[in-house]
Amino acid sequence: MKKVLTLALVLCLAATLIVGCGAQNESQQEPDASNEPIKISVGASPVPHAEILEVVKPLLEKEGIILDIVEFTDYVQPNIQLDEKELDANYFQHIPYLEDFSQKRGLDLTYIAKVHIEPMGLYSKKLKDINELKEELKDGETIDILNELKDGATIAIPNDATNGGRALLLLQSANVIKLKEGTGIDATIADIAENPKNIKFSELEAATIPRVLDDVDAAVINTNYALEAGLVPTEDAYIIESSDSPYVNILAIRKGDEERPELKKLAEALNSEEVRKFIEEKYKGAVIPAF
Repeated sequence: MKKVLTLALVLCLAATLIVGCGAQNESQQEPDASNEPIKISVGASPVPHAEILEVVKPLLEKEGIILDIVEFTDYVQPNIQLDEKELDANYFQHIPYLEDFSQKRGLDLTYIAKVHIEPMGLYSKKLKDINELKEELKDGETIDILNELKDGATIAIPNDATNGGRALLLLQSANVIKLKEGTGIDATIADIAENPKNIKFSELEAATIPRVLDDVDAAVINTNYALEAGLVPTEDAYIIESSDSPYVNILAIRKGDEERPELKKLAEALNSEEVRKFIEEKYKGAVIPAF
């Protein structure tokens, strides 16, 4: 009887060891979920936003984050897709546009990083050559664009509320027009109080304006679209916004996602010294870091 009990105990112990070793080996073979990379999708305009995001890709990979850059050539879909959770964030717009778009569409969006400023400029292929005009300037002088525009000239401006108002404010700063007292970033052509050259305005989708530059006397173009069209804002713009423009381009997200670690890492990367150096060297003043 004792021999039977002893044998049973030995067999039981052996079975326990076998099962235990098997479980340990199985556990060692399972991947650690905490080491799995996290993928985030970010909508962006091709230039300069997607180019800047390419710089942060390797920075995020070190943090275990895979960045998927989804390019858009319009100003509508990136916010719509962000709201519908097809994107985790977007990077293409300034604060006034985000606020205006969200209010009109009933979207619950916000931002977690200010990245850069793109000064808006006035461009032309019909006015006197800009290099000749610059050579005629004395120290401290700027181009008198009103003097260069013919009576009844046509200027193309963006047709969205914030960029349209921004374009009109730029033209007012150069004395091309004067807006009604108290008019701000929501200005429209109905708010023009003085128009000494009887300028006609062609309101178009911002992305299409570079393509009509041959057909109008001048056009106010967002820097990202100017760069895509091969224009150099600091060299080709007859007038350009100052560096203290309030139109800072931001990293937009859905409200409630402010504490997502991967989005916070993305915001930190966009405000890194690597990005600052890239912006300054790549765009040479056409795009200005805002951090």
